[in-house]
Amino acid sequence: MRTVTLSKNIQPWYQQGWPWFLIAIPATAVVAGAVTLWLAISSWDGLVVDDYYQQGKTIEKTIGRSIRAREMGLVADFRLRAEEVSVRLGAAQGIPLPPTVVLTIAHPTRAGQDQKLLLKGRDGTFAGAVVPLSTGRWLIQLEDEAQTWRLSETILVPTGAEIRIVPADS
Repeated sequence: MRTVTLSKNIQPWYQQGWPWFLIAIPATAVVAGAVTLWLAISSWDGLVVDDYYQQGKTIEKTIGRSIRAREMGLVADFRLRAEEVSVRLGAAQGIPLPPTVVLTIAHPTRAGQDQKLLLKGRDGTFAGAVVPLSTGRWLIQLEDEAQTWRLSETILVPTGAEIRIVPADS
């Protein structure tokens, strides 16, 4: 009987493609996870509101302030320019306007960009300097210093440079 020997050219595992392909799948997941972790740590902005539970409990007061603004017939014409904001406030007949108002310009997700301004005015016109806003959605809130009423609206920067703010329907 004759013995036949087959000679195959067998390469070591590290010179073949399949093991590297199989190693690349979990290696890609590890690299992607590391990049995601780095992004999460380096861009963390924290909570927009730290005391969210307390904020939720005070919703009745907030709604009451909007109702009070509607009862007073308050309307505000809000104008935003590069580094200046102006507000023309109007009220129903016989309702006195305050000498100062508090304007809050808040970003919905980045509390570090929020601005709170005390605007002094005359005859219902209030103006003040503002740090330029980045492009996007912003929440505008106008109220008196005693916080008895409030007007609020959402604007898009740069397109929402001039808006009319009326009391919200509750």
